[in-house]
Amino acid sequence: MIIDTHCHIDLYDKPELLLTECEKEGIIVFAMTNLPSHFEMGQPFFRKTKNIRLSLGLHPLYAEKHKSEYPIFLRNIDKTSYIGEVGLDFSKEGISTKELQISTFTKVLEVTSDKKKILSIHSRRAEKEVLELLIKHNVKNAIFHWYSGSTSLINKILDAGFFFSINPSMTTSTNGQSIISKIPMNRILTESDGPFAQFEQRTIHPKDIGNTIEYISISRNITISEVENQIQSNLNELINRIR
Repeated sequence: MIIDTHCHIDLYDKPELLLTECEKEGIIVFAMTNLPSHFEMGQPFFRKTKNIRLSLGLHPLYAEKHKSEYPIFLRNIDKTSYIGEVGLDFSKEGISTKELQISTFTKVLEVTSDKKKILSIHSRRAEKEVLELLIKHNVKNAIFHWYSGSTSLINKILDAGFFFSINPSMTTSTNGQSIISKIPMNRILTESDGPFAQFEQRTIHPKDIGNTIEYISISRNITISEVENQIQSNLNELINRIR
């Protein structure tokens, strides 16, 4: 079974086609949105899906739109158990809106921490700050998506009870491989981060997660079935926390 805990279905060239393909193939997908208005636009297409859930997001790189979008976030917060993509981005691309990002992310955590939600977290160049805010607001259920920070912080993230979602791109870089090696099997989830990630010089498809599963199987000397069963178990644990 393929599990994709972070995919932007709405940003593919043919999102309805991808949605149909994933549903037909039994791929479990947490479909991210970058803004709450995108969530509202996408909802009608996701209501009847069995295996795909639409997430409510406020992406840090859209910070200039947060003020107008936050009321939309609030009016949709009870329509889904999945929040994402949210977080902080202090890279060169996002650093100019650092304070606004912190303000928005703090508000998101304040209104979700007492609810049964699973958060998919963006933390590029802001891993320490993201973790501190999650702990401060007593968040219990979070997935660090495409983590690229220091391996020295991984144990603290694990101690807080959080998961990591890894994708095929991570398996092809030295830093990504190092990060994956530090994550215990009972905290690993898989993702595509499509359509932003590439696989074999093309836009990634959720089914390409099979490559990640194969990588874990080889690197940990366990069978593909064992990897798939563990990832399914990890997802079940996370979902059971919000039931």
